[in-house]
Amino acid sequence: MSDAVATSQSILVVGGGISGITAALEAAECGKQVVLVEKNPSIGGRVSQLYKYFPKLCYPSCGLEINLRRIRANRNLRLMTQTELVGLSGTPGDYTATLRIAPRYVNDNCTGCGACAEAVQAEFDDEYNYGMKKRKGAYLPFNMAYPPRYVLDPRILGTEDAERAKAACKYGAIDLDMQERTVDLHVGAVIWATGWRPYDAARIQPYGYDRFANVITSVEFERMMDPFGPTGGKLLRPSDGKPAKDVAFIQCAGSRDRNHLKHCSRICCMASLKQSTYLREQFGDEGRATIYYIDIRAIDRLEDFYARVKADENVRFVKSKVASITEDKQTGNVILNGVDTEGYHRYSNPHDLCVLAIGMEPSVDRSAFPVEVAVDQNGFIEAAPENGAIFAAGCSSDALDVNRSVQSATAAALRAIQVVNRVAGVEG
Repeated sequence: MSDAVATSQSILVVGGGISGITAALEAAECGKQVVLVEKNPSIGGRVSQLYKYFPKLCYPSCGLEINLRRIRANRNLRLMTQTELVGLSGTPGDYTATLRIAPRYVNDNCTGCGACAEAVQAEFDDEYNYGMKKRKGAYLPFNMAYPPRYVLDPRILGTEDAERAKAACKYGAIDLDMQERTVDLHVGAVIWATGWRPYDAARIQPYGYDRFANVITSVEFERMMDPFGPTGGKLLRPSDGKPAKDVAFIQCAGSRDRNHLKHCSRICCMASLKQSTYLREQFGDEGRATIYYIDIRAIDRLEDFYARVKADENVRFVKSKVASITEDKQTGNVILNGVDTEGYHRYSNPHDLCVLAIGMEPSVDRSAFPVEVAVDQNGFIEAAPENGAIFAAGCSSDALDVNRSVQSATAAALRAIQVVNRVAGVEG
């Protein structure tokens, strides 16, 4: 973290996912002073939770490592984690941003040794793994977390666990007296890159996400494949831990539906095509995927990937909007019920596991923005003159895949640079 002082020629980036990291680095490497804030203890966002990218099926960890190296090397970039933007006043080129910083209870002395986690007994649902496993009350958010410092869950404060963590640390890194604080920064432009969140699958009642253990979401399925994930990289049924070799994927789960999200979330088709390859990767010829779809949206460079997956004889496509899911009590299999709209045949198909290709929505509700911005009917920030020098990047602006999010972030950085350049010209 540099000691750069925020001025009217500084750029504030809100959100430390792939879009925020990209925007911050692009601006900082152009010589601008940048403050990157992230509400979580570490940066990386949803990309850090992926097993592979589509369509190349490469691992995000290499790209993440490159970006972390760029961050460490750039003294124009100041990183503030566990920090939220709670207020913004002023005019384009002359904003005062109010930031709220939550205590980490671990200071810069932390070496990442993990002694505090070994000493602590309390466990909580692991947010990084969507609650599919537990983590300690003292924890490193994930194996490539940056900053590479542990954090104490505030729920252990005042308990013996907090004292155990402090006693276990040989470096004086545990500070139980840390307090929440608020700071004001002077900035010229703001890039809003708070990303997306998965739609609440429990709201899609006919699919029984909250009733059937073997109905999960696409983001949960993705975590299963990670060797550091909840199942150690194995595709297992939550109900009994047996290998999930026959998996159904339901497209548009919560998207393109007037009762849920009206928009197309764009990534869902490609996510399921990608995840269908995981079955072959893990089980070979025994792995089978069935994709239930309205239509497959794979355009431009993604069409070839779709064709490659479709050519796999172990991947079946059923053109249908699944009507409901039931459960076979004896086997634990989920049974998908509906009508194949190509032949109008009714089906009740059993599968080991069902994965809902869940829709994406903005992670910040329109009512929760700390400043007035123009948003569309789906809650995404629009490019509008009334937004002043507040520019949306990535999935704050629309439902985008990683590639398009990076492009969007670069564009937002260029717009923010133009604003602070004009300020510099006036002040010069």
